[in-house]
Amino acid sequence: MRSLGSSTSDPRASEKRITATTRQLESMIRLSEAHARMRFSPFVEEKDVIEAYRLMREAIKTSAMDPRTGKIDMSLLTTGTSSGTRKLREDMRKALLSLLDGDSEVGRGARGQRGVKWTELVRVFREGSSAKVDVVEFGEVVRALEGEGLVRVVGGFGERGVIRRVVEV
Repeated sequence: MRSLGSSTSDPRASEKRITATTRQLESMIRLSEAHARMRFSPFVEEKDVIEAYRLMREAIKTSAMDPRTGKIDMSLLTTGTSSGTRKLREDMRKALLSLLDGDSEVGRGARGQRGVKWTELVRVFREGSSAKVDVVEFGEVVRALEGEGLVRVVGGFGERGVIRRVVEV
C-alpha cells in the first residue's frame, strides 16, 4: 500500500501528501469515542468524528509546522529538525568545507598549525554567502563536522575558539 502513492503512473504522485498512519487513525477513533462520551451519548456520531478530525489537524499544525516556511513538515515530528533546516545545514556544510579546503588565507590557516579563529571564519563565511548566516546554525554545522572528524575545534565554540581542518596524511 505504501508504494501506491509513489507510482510514476499515478498523476497525483508529484503531490506532497500526508498519509495517515494506523496509530493516527486509532487516535482519531479514541478521540471520537471520547467526544461522544462527553456528550453522554452511547453512540459515536458524525459530529464526534468531525471534532476528532479538527483536534488532530490542530495538533499536527501546532507540532509539525515549520516556522520558516509555515508549512506542515512531518519530519519535524520524526527527527526534530525540519527538512528545510536539514537542507540549509547540508548546504552550509558543503560551503564551509569548500572554504576550509580552498586556497584562500582562511583555508590555508585552517589547514595549518594555528588554525583559524572562530570569529574570522564566521566573518569570511558571511561575506561569501548570499543568504543570512545564523551563528547557531553555523555552530551546529561545525559540531557535526567535528563529530565526523573533519575539523577540530580548540578553545570551545564561540569567540575564543579556533578551528582546524583535519588533513589526512
